[in-house]
Amino acid sequence: MNPTSHASFSAQDASPSATFDFDQIIDRRRPGCVKWASYPSDVIPMWVADMDFRSPEPVRRALAERVAEGVFGYEFPHDALTQAICAWLERRYCWRVQPNEIVFLPGLVSGLNLVCRAFGRVGDSAVVLTPVYFPFFSAPANHGMTLAKVELRYRVEGQRVHVELDDEAFARAIGPRTSLFIHCHPHNPVGHAWTRDELRRLAEICLANDVLICSDEIWSDLTLDGAPHVPMASLAPEVAQRCITLMAPSKTFNLPGLGFGFAVIQNEKLRQRFVASNNGVLPHPNALGLAAAQAAYTQCDDWLAALQRYLSANRDVMLDYLAENMPEVRATVPQATYLGWLDCREAGIAGNPYKFFLDRARVALSDGATFGPGGEGFLRFNFGCPRAQMLEALDRMRAALRQS
Repeated sequence: MNPTSHASFSAQDASPSATFDFDQIIDRRRPGCVKWASYPSDVIPMWVADMDFRSPEPVRRALAERVAEGVFGYEFPHDALTQAICAWLERRYCWRVQPNEIVFLPGLVSGLNLVCRAFGRVGDSAVVLTPVYFPFFSAPANHGMTLAKVELRYRVEGQRVHVELDDEAFARAIGPRTSLFIHCHPHNPVGHAWTRDELRRLAEICLANDVLICSDEIWSDLTLDGAPHVPMASLAPEVAQRCITLMAPSKTFNLPGLGFGFAVIQNEKLRQRFVASNNGVLPHPNALGLAAAQAAYTQCDDWLAALQRYLSANRDVMLDYLAENMPEVRATVPQATYLGWLDCREAGIAGNPYKFFLDRARVALSDGATFGPGGEGFLRFNFGCPRAQMLEALDRMRAALRQS
């Protein structure tokens, strides 16, 4: 493979005059930057889930205008933002949400914890599909709940790892004290975009057992190759009445440091209970997060379409590179997110693959073991970065394997 053949990309959106340079290298090595300051300067960070792209220009302009005002007092979400979110959900997912059904949050990890605080009693059980983003484990535990972990099934075909839902195992995991199913949709770390049929099967089991569904859909806007996203709550009215959906623009527009998210709760009683359980625990979203969200949801559709094309191409380059240069490392084919899920179980690595590539290649990835059962022997690889950076990391990993 000739890496330089994939090193340049200028994404053109639906408007012929606009282009977006996702190949630009931005120096983020500064104190306090979680992604780039957590490891020594010779390490390429391909781990934490933020992108190395500038946020869209309308977002940066809105933030600059807000900062220029020079006053940063308390601020509530306004009607225009709520209407923009409703319009976004209907435009992208044909999902009609009313403004009063939206509850604003400072972030989705805090939202997960608030769901457990509001609807989980000490000794109750929460079901999760593993491997999964680790706050899905800590949020229930923080509120005295136990965990029922249901492993996704892997099916290996050549260089590809396919992920499948085990309906029977999911149903068996639900017991008399199971009150909550916390769903990652699309799935982090395996990159699976759940189909309508899969969602329906999960929802039917939950409804039959009176289990509340918390659907974390923070990755919903970052599907690849035109893969659809179906909000869990949009399946049917009866599902909507037993579902709390968590969303945010943070992954989509690279805004995680601005602290903004929201819940969609269409059941009025659940919504009132959720709001009441906060009772001063969580702060309101901050003024800059509100300004960024307003711009993102009203002015950045073309930027997002270009980003999805770039990420889809990055994913394909990554998979081709592995097949041609590191065939001992298999991978899923992400249908969403910018996260590769690399299977190193047959790569002949002695010990922990995360430590191997950190020590030998000076590439920092996310250790699959931290994502729970089914994560051992895997690595999460963040390809939300300029292609040249991604290829340099892959080159280093290839060299480390050849020298081992």
